[in-house]
Amino acid sequence: MKRNILLIVIAFFLHTSSLFAHALWIETNTTGKAGQKQTIKIIYSEPNDKPEKIADWYSDVKEFTLWLTGPDKQKVKLATTAADDHFTSEFTPEKDGVYTITVSHTAKELGGKTKYQFNASAIVAVGKSLAGNDPALNTNDISVFSDASKAYKVNKPFQLTGFFKEKPSEKLHVAVHSPSGWNKEISTNAQGVAEFTPIWVGKYSIEASKSEKEEGEHNGKNYTSVWRCATLLVDVK
Repeated sequence: MKRNILLIVIAFFLHTSSLFAHALWIETNTTGKAGQKQTIKIIYSEPNDKPEKIADWYSDVKEFTLWLTGPDKQKVKLATTAADDHFTSEFTPEKDGVYTITVSHTAKELGGKTKYQFNASAIVAVGKSLAGNDPALNTNDISVFSDASKAYKVNKPFQLTGFFKEKPSEKLHVAVHSPSGWNKEISTNAQGVAEFTPIWVGKYSIEASKSEKEEGEHNGKNYTSVWRCATLLVDVK
């Protein structure tokens, strides 16, 4: 009997660990042109891994809402279309500037006594205007910002800023995953800045996370902690 209980507990923790290594990711070109359609894909997976089929997404994560904030600071909801293992969306930028795409979704179900929140963002630079190149346009509880005015290159220090409750935040855990499979874990400093030096060309997956003790009720169930993550894809040339 004790052995069966132990096996059940081990299986639960293995399942939970695997489950919450997943995150939402927004895939789109980081540059665009005014008047030209910009396509977007939203997936749920581990970094650089095969997307999970929508039918297998945790809880109600597939019921997320996708938002677009333009350089004029106007925020609009984007329609999404479901496929087998991802959602698609699109928008057509009307003017030059920086566009911010965001998702923030708190899962309906708890993981044990923990509430899980999935955040994702993408930054699209259109033309040479830097209007909208502002981390304040991402109002998610936790977010990662990369400056659209900077070109990120191999063997050059790459700085990201992590925000929590819209303020630069210290000691956010940041996981960096390169397209080659090279991974690195860093933390934000007192100014919310985390830095690494990329050594391969390609798209890097950035995931910041924070866990904290907090008590409350969520969908009729009590929770004692909250886990939040934020993802961003950046291009290194």
